[in-house]
Amino acid sequence: MSFNNSSTLDRRAFMGRCAGCAAFCAAAPLASCSKEKKKIHIIYSLHGPVQEKPDWPNVGFDFNPHMERITGTLQKEIPHFEFVSSMANGPEEAEKLLKADADQAIDGYLVYQMNCWNKVVQTIAASGKPTLYADFQFGGSGGFLIYSSRFTENGTPNLGLVASSDINDLVKAVKCFGKSTSENFAANVTKVRVKNTKKPSGAEFIDDPLTTLDTKDCIEQLHASKILAIRNQESGPADAIMGIPIERIAFAEVNKAWKKADRDEAKSVAARWMNNAEKVIDVPEKTIVNSAAFYLGMKDVLKKHNANAITINCLGGFYGGHIHAYPCLGFHELNNEGLIGACECDTSSTATMVAFTTMTKGRPGYISDPVIDTAKGQIIYAHCVASNKVFGPDGSTNPYSIMTHSEDRQGACVRSVLPTGYLTTTLELIPERKEISLHQAVAVDNDPDDRACRTKLCAEPVGDIDKLVTNWGDWSWHRVTYYGDLKEQAYALADQVGWKVVEEV
Repeated sequence: MSFNNSSTLDRRAFMGRCAGCAAFCAAAPLASCSKEKKKIHIIYSLHGPVQEKPDWPNVGFDFNPHMERITGTLQKEIPHFEFVSSMANGPEEAEKLLKADADQAIDGYLVYQMNCWNKVVQTIAASGKPTLYADFQFGGSGGFLIYSSRFTENGTPNLGLVASSDINDLVKAVKCFGKSTSENFAANVTKVRVKNTKKPSGAEFIDDPLTTLDTKDCIEQLHASKILAIRNQESGPADAIMGIPIERIAFAEVNKAWKKADRDEAKSVAARWMNNAEKVIDVPEKTIVNSAAFYLGMKDVLKKHNANAITINCLGGFYGGHIHAYPCLGFHELNNEGLIGACECDTSSTATMVAFTTMTKGRPGYISDPVIDTAKGQIIYAHCVASNKVFGPDGSTNPYSIMTHSEDRQGACVRSVLPTGYLTTTLELIPERKEISLHQAVAVDNDPDDRACRTKLCAEPVGDIDKLVTNWGDWSWHRVTYYGDLKEQAYALADQVGWKVVEEV
């Protein structure tokens, strides 16, 4: 199946190539187009049917069987509806689909967010037609959470939300088209979603004694800390976050440190990583040695600038040829040591890690791209960097494997099998609002799904998980998770610096 990014995919052509759609068209009598049937247009929001570039879920991912399963299941389970299917990768293609539908008597739309940031649902929802917005988990989850939050904030009565791994939950939500208007569609879908969301198990969590710094001492240490932010080739001071100094440095400086790193020492570090790993999967030894050299380079840069935290625009640097190894394994090692290695030059998340690693006397934060699954009643914290010493440098270790970076299947990163049965606190500093977002959850599982990032910690939120579905916040997808109960400490820190805590559930 071909996909042209510059023009709308012809819906009939797509149906002809889609096994589920073809089966429906062959079996349905002419009466299937009767006005007595609700006609629902499914729009898959994605780059293309087979992913050609790095992004969630991963390069080379074949969406075709998933689209066929979704369309085919809806046709089978709701035979009194008529379904047509299309793909679109942005607002221009979405607008073309709306224009083509002008004379088709479409009763509603199902927009499936298959990749994270394709802006299709905004155009479709603006049509005023009942619109069901669904997350293809570990594919479109970032866009789904951010965009859903904006719809909720604006109060969009014609748009309902589905964030479930169980296709039966999708079927139940689609049935709402049959009994709803544009004015009450969102409310009806919400009732169905909440009813079918799995309730927390209520299991007690493992006792986890946690000693923390006095708040004033913590703030003094934050002022004495420093974050190095590597976004591009620029260097110089940047605005502090919660009193934590930030210095921008260039890719070139980190790359130079990588070049100068002692390769024999890098081989020794790499050997330790490989020996301690449960598995090394599809990653050559020379790639791990290269990652170890990058780790040693970062250590030198941190020492040179008297800093304890570093965050790098890793994808931009790697794809732009400015750096020549992913920092993932190096970040893993830094976090195990009580220092801070943070992804994607996200200074807010890095500052969160500095603040609460300082507060907890060395416990590492786990920066992640969260995913919500109402069928399991879980939030899944997913990323390709994670410590395996969640209780601090002197604490116990958990198993990990060395794998390729997920989105592009290159380089080396970590799948850390994180401990279960413990209470976690997830936070994010939001400097623009002078807020600390916070929710807590009990770690219950690790998801091995090959889609998206390698480490996936599954947790049951303490509170109303539906608030996470509908009100994630439009400032960031990232959150930072800590093992332990840090609610009291978060409030104390916020009070001391004149911020406020916003509890997410």
